[in-house]
Amino acid sequence: MSLLEGKRGLVVGIANEHSIAAGCGHAFTREGAELAVTYLNDKARAFVEPVAKALNAPLFMPLDVEDDGQLNAVFEAVEETWGRLDFVLHSIAYCPIEDLHGRVVDCSRQGFGQAMDISVHSFIRMARKAEPLMTDGGCLLTVSYYGAEKVVDDYNVMGPVKSALEGTVRYLAAELGPKDIRVNALSPGPLRTRAASGIAHFDALIDEASGRAPKRQLVTIEDVGNMAVGLVSDLAKNVTGNIAYVDAGYHVMS
Repeated sequence: MSLLEGKRGLVVGIANEHSIAAGCGHAFTREGAELAVTYLNDKARAFVEPVAKALNAPLFMPLDVEDDGQLNAVFEAVEETWGRLDFVLHSIAYCPIEDLHGRVVDCSRQGFGQAMDISVHSFIRMARKAEPLMTDGGCLLTVSYYGAEKVVDDYNVMGPVKSALEGTVRYLAAELGPKDIRVNALSPGPLRTRAASGIAHFDALIDEASGRAPKRQLVTIEDVGNMAVGLVSDLAKNVTGNIAYVDAGYHVMS
C-alpha cells in the first residue's frame, strides 16, 4: 500500500511547476493522497492549473489569505466534498519588495505587519479551520528556511518572520497534540523558485550553499516532497513540533 493511500490533503502555495508546493503535491499524489489545490488569483491560475490537473485535484479554488471569505470558502468546500481533512501544506510567504530589500531596522510597520500576516498568521488561521476537520488526527506542515535560525545575508526581514513561523509551529504542536494533530515545518536549502528570486543576490546564496553543504550539492523540490510525505504519513505519527531540514546538511556547518 502507498504511504498516503486514503488520505486527503490541502496544498496551498503552488506558484508554478517549479515551486516547493508543487514538488510536495506530486509526492503526495504519488503516494496515493487526494488533494485540494489553491491558486492566488486569476493571473496565477494559468501557472497553477496545469499542476492541479497533473495532480488530479478534485478541488481547485482561489485563495488569497488576506481575504477571509476565500479562506472560509476553501475549508467549506473541503468539508462538503470530503467531510474531513488529513493534512495541510502551507507554503506561502510574502514581504513588500521595498521592505524585503532593505535593512530590518528600516522595515516599515505596514510591510512588517503584512509579511507576518501572510507568512505566519495565515498558518494559524488555517490550523484553526483544519482542526475540526481532522477528526482522526492529522498533520499541519509549513515551510521555513535557515534564515530563521541564523543571519543570512540579504534575507533581511524574512529572517525574523520565519523565526516567528517556527515558534508558531512549536506552540501549535503543543496545543493541538492532544487531538493527535501534528505540526511541523520543512526547512529546505536554497531552491531556484519564483519566491526565492525576490531575494537580492540570490545566485550568490545558491553558490555559497552548494559549496559549503556537506554533500556539496543543492536539494530539489522532489527532495522536499519526499520529506513532506514522510511527515504527513503514519510513519511520523509521533513526530511533532519539529523543523525538518532538507538542505544537504548545510545547517550543521558553522
